[in-house]
Amino acid sequence: MGRDKATLVLDGRTFVERVVAAVSQRCTPVFVIAAPGQALPELSAEILRDEVRGVGPLLATARGLRAAADAGAERAFVCAVDMPHLSAELIDILVAEPSVADVVLPWDGRDHYLAGLYRTRLADTAAQLVAAGERSMRALVDGTAGVDTQRVVLDEQRALANVNTAADLP
Repeated sequence: MGRDKATLVLDGRTFVERVVAAVSQRCTPVFVIAAPGQALPELSAEILRDEVRGVGPLLATARGLRAAADAGAERAFVCAVDMPHLSAELIDILVAEPSVADVVLPWDGRDHYLAGLYRTRLADTAAQLVAAGERSMRALVDGTAGVDTQRVVLDEQRALANVNTAADLP
């Protein structure tokens, strides 16, 4: 898109403000992983800075899971900021699913890796994958890393829509 998606504005609020507001309804504490030097608005979340740009979401996930584990959480909701219609109800659906899986993902015809519940103990696994050169969330949840993943089948819904280009904005 040529600009930081976190600071895109929709209906008077940035994407990151919208996502933090939705997640904060069900999760505490909330962590935002930001790029080095990335300007963010005032948020009711703890900001953790990536040390390197362009490494992909797996490194940020490892960092967030580690922070959530250090805060005493066994599971964490991991999401991207490019989902401006994310809702607390989506988190409720995933949490309500009886599961012993390491990862619980919504599936509406495709996996939504960055809108799922993850066991915080996966922080080390994710970090090891990054150290081995992996960048994709798929590397963590596809089964080759020994991670048990459960999919929750959902109808297509606005809360899971991610915005990758300006044309995707409503």
